[in-house]
Amino acid sequence: MTTSATSAGPHLGAGKGAGGDNRRPSGPAASLTALLRGLPLLPSAILLVVFLAGPIAYCVYYAFTDMQLTGASGTHFVGFDNFTRALKDSDFSNAVELTLVFVVGSAVVGQNTLGLALAVLMEKASKPVRSITSTVVIAAWVLPEVVAGYLMYAFFFQEGSLNAILDFLHLPQQNWLYTLPILAVCIANVWRGTAFSMLVYSAALNDVPQELVEAAEVDGAGPWQRLWRVTLPVIRRSVMTNLMLITLQTLSVFGLIYTMTRGGPGNKAETLPIFMYQQAFQNSLIGYGTAIALVLLVVGALFSAVYIRMLKVEED
Repeated sequence: MTTSATSAGPHLGAGKGAGGDNRRPSGPAASLTALLRGLPLLPSAILLVVFLAGPIAYCVYYAFTDMQLTGASGTHFVGFDNFTRALKDSDFSNAVELTLVFVVGSAVVGQNTLGLALAVLMEKASKPVRSITSTVVIAAWVLPEVVAGYLMYAFFFQEGSLNAILDFLHLPQQNWLYTLPILAVCIANVWRGTAFSMLVYSAALNDVPQELVEAAEVDGAGPWQRLWRVTLPVIRRSVMTNLMLITLQTLSVFGLIYTMTRGGPGNKAETLPIFMYQQAFQNSLIGYGTAIALVLLVVGALFSAVYIRMLKVEED
């Protein structure tokens, strides 16, 4: 018995040693393996640096200079003068306020709420109704921004479709693009962008377990209670993701507003992208306009950070 146990020892040790040959490589071999695995990502990383990081770096540099398109013989480093000027500029403050109104009104409230409502209603609708509604809503989304802006200009113009409808109904008319331009562009952005939220929520509603909905219905919960207490908690991650995406998209809207109002009359519809364009290319103040662009970039990053933080809180 002792002899067999003793003789078995070396064999067990040999087996353990043989198994050690399958361990992961360490040292230079591990570094080389990691480098080879990351090599296919190199072209993507180069493109990202050239077309994203590069322009952002130039934007940061020009924001601290007095670069102009005309009139200046050279470009000089001016530090934070452009940002200080912006904080003292009443037109910049007005642009920030209008941007917040535009984002909250047309994205957070308008597109998000209407997209969710359409998705919920289409879930119970017949197939022909779903097909027609999807076609109409998505058709506005796929239109180029300038084309959509021109169509909404024709709708809100003093002699446009909206006033023609109001005249037919014997209701008071007005020049909407003059009296309420920010409301007009908010409605236009809701009309154009709701399709994205509708598609996101339509996909999210398909993942809601029907057992939960049916159980809530058996317990006597009405449609609003089922939506608030069952559906929304299940799709909350989709809600946060959708809010982040449509907020970032709305922050960068330029062509729609410029086509409809050019930021006017005066500065009543002058959001940050419009204000940035006017300073950089109409007033030829590239340095100041680039500083505004950098502020817009920071605002987008702050919105993203808030939404990502909310997503992490939901996960915890």
